[in-house]
Amino acid sequence: MKLVGVSGALAGDKTSLAVNDVLVAAKLIDSSIQTELIDLRDYEVEFSVGAPLSDYNDDTWNVVNKMLSADFLVFGTPIYQASISGALKNLLDLFPENAFKYKVTGIVATGWSNKHFLVPEYQLKPVLSYFKGLIPTGNVFIQNDSFNEESDEIIDRNVSERIKKLADEMIYLQRGINNR
Repeated sequence: MKLVGVSGALAGDKTSLAVNDVLVAAKLIDSSIQTELIDLRDYEVEFSVGAPLSDYNDDTWNVVNKMLSADFLVFGTPIYQASISGALKNLLDLFPENAFKYKVTGIVATGWSNKHFLVPEYQLKPVLSYFKGLIPTGNVFIQNDSFNEESDEIIDRNVSERIKKLADEMIYLQRGINNR
């Protein structure tokens, strides 16, 4: 199985590190799982204008195809202005309606305020459901004070444990889908 993580932040390291922590946790649970991190900072994904995918640049084409070829995915987003990042929403606008059918789609979000913990639930979850993704119950919101200020590593053990539980639930659900 291949798990692809998508970091929807164009600035800072926290979201990318949190998504990567899910990938690392999945590998610790099952070393046969292949993982790949797509950090949107590393790609020039074009603005979605409703054109066929073949009309977009190579970076856009490559990111979309990596995601479509994954068995399951974990999406990370910072919370900006009480919403998911525009970069992540733009990326999702490039996909067809059934893009994530039979795929588990986990969510990790980072934000300054714990008041934003429901943003992924009310904004990203419906979008992933629209694409027919199966959303785990254990999605993770990480408040910025859970990170070390200098290294951006997660220092909150409770958050690290929730990340491990998310990885475990995602693997369990995806195996169930694959074995049906």
